[in-house]
Amino acid sequence: MPDVASSAVTPIPTRWVGPIRVSGDAVAGEHEVPLATYETPLWPSVGRGARVSRAVEGGIRVTVVDERMTRSVLLVAPDAAAAVSAARAVQGRLAELQALVASQSRFAWLLEIRDEVIGNLLYLRLAFTTGDASGHNMVTQAADLVLQDVLRAEPRLEYGSVSGNLCADKKVSAVNGLLGRGKNVVAELLVPGAVVERELRTSVRRLVDLNTRKNLVGGIAAGSLRTANAHYANVLLALYLATGQDAANIVEGSQGITWAEERGDDLYFSCTLPNLVVGTVGNGKNLPGVELALERLGCREDRAVGANARRLAALTAAAVLCGELSLLAAQTNPGELMAAHVRLERRAEVRA
Repeated sequence: MPDVASSAVTPIPTRWVGPIRVSGDAVAGEHEVPLATYETPLWPSVGRGARVSRAVEGGIRVTVVDERMTRSVLLVAPDAAAAVSAARAVQGRLAELQALVASQSRFAWLLEIRDEVIGNLLYLRLAFTTGDASGHNMVTQAADLVLQDVLRAEPRLEYGSVSGNLCADKKVSAVNGLLGRGKNVVAELLVPGAVVERELRTSVRRLVDLNTRKNLVGGIAAGSLRTANAHYANVLLALYLATGQDAANIVEGSQGITWAEERGDDLYFSCTLPNLVVGTVGNGKNLPGVELALERLGCREDRAVGANARRLAALTAAAVLCGELSLLAAQTNPGELMAAHVRLERRAEVRA
């Protein structure tokens, strides 16, 4: 008899929301996105933001600023002077280490090495491109190669760890906010004031004020680390689950800044996400539901290496903007947020 507990499947309600109108180098056109969540009001909320995107020429403009996956190795030196000497030697051998990584992987490319010396400890933060994979295992394997080579070249160093936490993997950190981990993506939208009033039932001024007072000042008061947003994590988790991503990466993924400003009568609204860790190949992507979702998103096409993952990142950022804009609009009106939750969740219970 199979172990029922070990083979159980946890169902997560999933709905396709949109379409969202997007433009940019990574993706263009109108596309629905899958959201797997128990927080069912998320569907109509993102859907409202999607309606706004369709009311704007060009929709949400998405720019992929950068892409990299990181792993930091830890080495132990006899003293700080030896650690600094080794760090300089490693930097001088960057081209050699790039060739070493390329010889062992078709898709990993070593972009840069950043070093940090703390006492006699030497941390090397390695950044790689990883094609269409999110790249966790790929960069760990490449980091192992680099680590072994450095230990051979620098006999005074000792092994510390293949991951020294400067990556920083699945943790909120200043280093990821500054240098990025995964895809660094900006989604932005210019919404006419009339559309704000009609679709979001608020005004440009109230939205701008709320974003400043809540996300920026409130975030500072809370001690948020390079983070000023209302709920990036909600949309990220829903999309990550539906598309077979490592859901724990919403920890760094939810870092990001929402910015809003008045431009005449219009609203400029943007979401900057420096740490979107997503991939279209690798673990979890061959599950039937995930495979179908990626195909429907157009992320299984024959494109240049990395283009499908950039497409997924761009659609993810656009969905985050839709959810962020809708939630902030609701919070400008007293009682609207809770009333919507009660109405929508009770309706779902009746249908069940």
